[in-house]
Amino acid sequence: MSTPTEKLVAEGVSIWLDDLSRERITSGNLTELISTRNVSGVTTNPTIFQGAISGGGHAYDAQITELARSGASVDDAIFAATTDDVRDAADIFRPVYDATGGVDGRVSIEVSPDLAHDTEGTVAQAKQLWSTVARPNVHIKIPATKAGLPAITATLAEGISVNVTLIFSLQRYAEVIEAFLAGIEQAKANGHDISQIHSVASFFVSRVDSEVDKRLTAIGTDEALALKSLAGVANARLAYELFEKEFATDRAKALTDAGAHVQRPLWASTGVKDPSLPDTLYVTELVAKGTVNTMPEKTLEATFDHGQIAGDTISGTYEAAKKVFADLAAVGVDFDDVTQVLEDEGVAKFIASWHDLQGTVKAALEGAVEAAR
Repeated sequence: MSTPTEKLVAEGVSIWLDDLSRERITSGNLTELISTRNVSGVTTNPTIFQGAISGGGHAYDAQITELARSGASVDDAIFAATTDDVRDAADIFRPVYDATGGVDGRVSIEVSPDLAHDTEGTVAQAKQLWSTVARPNVHIKIPATKAGLPAITATLAEGISVNVTLIFSLQRYAEVIEAFLAGIEQAKANGHDISQIHSVASFFVSRVDSEVDKRLTAIGTDEALALKSLAGVANARLAYELFEKEFATDRAKALTDAGAHVQRPLWASTGVKDPSLPDTLYVTELVAKGTVNTMPEKTLEATFDHGQIAGDTISGTYEAAKKVFADLAAVGVDFDDVTQVLEDEGVAKFIASWHDLQGTVKAALEGAVEAAR
């Protein structure tokens, strides 16, 4: 009898884990999740690495001590620790990468969030991360800010695979697809083998509901309250409609005919934050072929335990999803403002986590130097 995660994969959904730590790597946990939970990739972000290094017990002690002895700066130490983790995880996922022709078996590492509004700095660090990790099954994560869009194109043009993150609105997603297509066209013109370049577009889900529901609660009418917890799924479903439309164009087909891969939609922020909602909501309601769902471990385990996977739950929902947004506008929710607030907060949260990580590593380096005296 198939498990829910096996059923999800059978429906064409790739399951990626939204977490990474050295403990997961060295304990064998990551390998176990591949074999028992159908996990075929990993995503990371500054918050994940901050949690891993600050709460990682003694997993990083030896490396931090060695880095302290060599006089490494805080940022150099973070770069070394995180790229080592991503390289080791990529090696663990290499058999999945090989078995899927490079589609899965992917590990994502993000450029510094301090570069979210710096196009040239983002491209330079993307190239540095790519060359340092030096594994073909890595994605470099770049946020879908205004400055990030040209960086996405330029990075893809270098033949580097990209995970575009922090997408909240359909308008920005359309711009991300444009940036992707332009990048693959430039990569082809630059002589790169475009069949080796992969990309995903990470569309955030639960954060949309959190922000919209807060506004609906403030409005407080029966009509407003009836719309709670509908926007996140509806927004993602309309993103999939846009994906289908844009990758059916002559422009996109010309690239896929030349060997390019489509940029797959990835559902991110899939942990359910409202305890009154089903804990697998952002998995079971977003099932469609050719998508990725990156889950925190709690959501992964809930899906494996009791997820009800009943086939495609996106196709045929577009008109109902559009009605959700018409109804939100009718009760006074400005969704354009919602998505801009979420993008700004998303960048700010990652910057805060990054600065916390810098503080943690600075203290560890200083402690190692003191201990060596």
